[in-house]
Amino acid sequence: MRLLLQRVRRASVSVEDEVVGKIGPGLVVLVGIGQGDGEEQARYLARKTAELRIFEDAQGKTNLSLRDVNGAALVISQFTLYADTRKGRRPSFVHAARPEVAEPLFNRFVELLQAEGVAVQTGRFGAHMLVEIHNDGPVTIWLERE
Repeated sequence: MRLLLQRVRRASVSVEDEVVGKIGPGLVVLVGIGQGDGEEQARYLARKTAELRIFEDAQGKTNLSLRDVNGAALVISQFTLYADTRKGRRPSFVHAARPEVAEPLFNRFVELLQAEGVAVQTGRFGAHMLVEIHNDGPVTIWLERE
């Protein structure tokens, strides 16, 4: 399971010109689910996302977590995080989990992140989405758990 975290001042996701998720300060979490991923990876990454100290305290040091700042998460499914570009010019996605496996695990990740005390908004799994991100910093961090 792979996550790309982006610290944001605000973000939203639209499907067919309808805003389906919107947050203020917090994180956009792009979630890629690979073959063989399961509950263990989702649980670890949900906790890591909630506890990662990447927000600034009063002294300007990155000492605060998403929970500490009462930030929200906009969680977006992103199978393209499993793109294999080693051969040719067209990415291969053979290592990404099939939608019937990935969608329940994506939903479980969202539940686990909410259980960590984080307010969560999402896009629509499998839909073509327009994601608007106002990256803060910018701070962008890759998390992975195999």
